[in-house]
Amino acid sequence: MARPGSDHPTELELQILKILWQRSPLPVRDIRQALADQGRDLAHTSVITTLNIMVRKRYLKRAKQANAFLFQPRVTRAGISKGMLGDIVDRVFDGSAKDVMLTLLEASDVDANELKEIRRFIDRQARGESP
Repeated sequence: MARPGSDHPTELELQILKILWQRSPLPVRDIRQALADQGRDLAHTSVITTLNIMVRKRYLKRAKQANAFLFQPRVTRAGISKGMLGDIVDRVFDGSAKDVMLTLLEASDVDANELKEIRRFIDRQARGESP
């Protein structure tokens, strides 16, 4: 039985998006090479299939150039991040941003500079300023 669809990119789709957010548009062969460089050596046909699925999901757009297709993201890193994090906040933490932040701070090594940046952000939010 097929696994139900997700509203978020799969691990491989996210890996491809990260490659394309750094540099795009790219042809299939360059995406495949970048995946191999990251330790994920996939068959050319597997990469094409995944890219075509991502086009159908509207994560990517493709344009024909000569005899190859070039792929680039239709979605932003911020948009995907917010959607995935929002899902975790809702499903795991019952919508509590406070619980997410406390868990994140307990589970991560946050250095002094990062804490200062977090405090500045919280202070701006408390004053009603935009980030």
